[in-house]
Amino acid sequence: MADAPAPHVQIASLPLAVVLLSPGQRIAAANPAAEQFFGQSFRRLAGRALHQALRFTEAPLAERLGDGEAMLSARDVKATVVGQGERRLDVTLGPVIDAPGWQMLTLHDGSTAEAMGEDTGAGDSAVLRAPEVLAHEIKNPLAGIRGAAQLLARKVGAKERALTTLIADEVDRIAHLIDEMQTLSRRTPAPVGPCNLHEVIRRGSAVIAAARSAGPGIEEEFDPSLPLVLGSADSLVQVVINLLSNAREACRDRPKARILVRTRFASGLTLHAVGVGKRVALPIELRISDNGPGVEPGLREHIFEPFVTTKKTGQGLGLALVRKLVRDMNGRITHERDESGGWTHFRLHLPLAQDAGARRTE
Repeated sequence: MADAPAPHVQIASLPLAVVLLSPGQRIAAANPAAEQFFGQSFRRLAGRALHQALRFTEAPLAERLGDGEAMLSARDVKATVVGQGERRLDVTLGPVIDAPGWQMLTLHDGSTAEAMGEDTGAGDSAVLRAPEVLAHEIKNPLAGIRGAAQLLARKVGAKERALTTLIADEVDRIAHLIDEMQTLSRRTPAPVGPCNLHEVIRRGSAVIAAARSAGPGIEEEFDPSLPLVLGSADSLVQVVINLLSNAREACRDRPKARILVRTRFASGLTLHAVGVGKRVALPIELRISDNGPGVEPGLREHIFEPFVTTKKTGQGLGLALVRKLVRDMNGRITHERDESGGWTHFRLHLPLAQDAGARRTE
């Protein structure tokens, strides 16, 4: 009979977030599922006080968590994951045997399970299923727009024909995305495959440029050696369009407005993908930055939640959809504000295509 895996291997394999707390409730260890829960690698979590990463809404619960000898099991409690927003969690806490002051904490996030394809019956996806209801009303006018673009293409010159082709292509992509959004009620993510990240970015940039809205140009800092990523090309284009559109609007009133898109290797980030059942490396980073004023501090922890927006006419669904699309590809998206440099950064981390091998982008 084969020997049982070591205890640390067993804990690392759990789909449940497990955190070891040292005296004073500082994070001493975290399994891959906990890294995914917090949206950060253990290297960044190590040594931090628990309240710097997770804050419970109910004061009595927070006080009980601070009792080093307490045993606790609570369901459906409100908490804020710093940098990710509010969640409803199932929580267990208990002291470590023969180690005074040490505690073992487990966390189950229903919204994360939903994002990875499990049926919870509630959460952000219920909001994002609106296109399922509106699909018929949206796709009919899209067909008319596409037909008009085809008619225009017969009457204009070669230069203008490139724009009519872009219109037709984007109508097709939007219609395809609506079809995919209709599957959200079944928690079915878009199929993934090898994608050229730089081609995706330039498709999104072309759509933004064609809109002719006021704003700066888009600066590129690409690593030409990046291999293909594993994802949905259409979903990635939608993510890029949303982020670039937000960046352009955020800095359009700046006298020296700038938008910078950067790609690079960011090795070392590994998360536990519940739907895949194994650890997934996310070594490819896409960063979209702008030098606008940034999101109000009070909203920064909630920007990926539905209906949270700083725009006067916005609905607050764009970044919620971005997060859902990224999670469906086993990726991760984070937001940070660099006050000293005056930049707002959105970082998207993606896995490599399994069959990419030595293939490189052009």
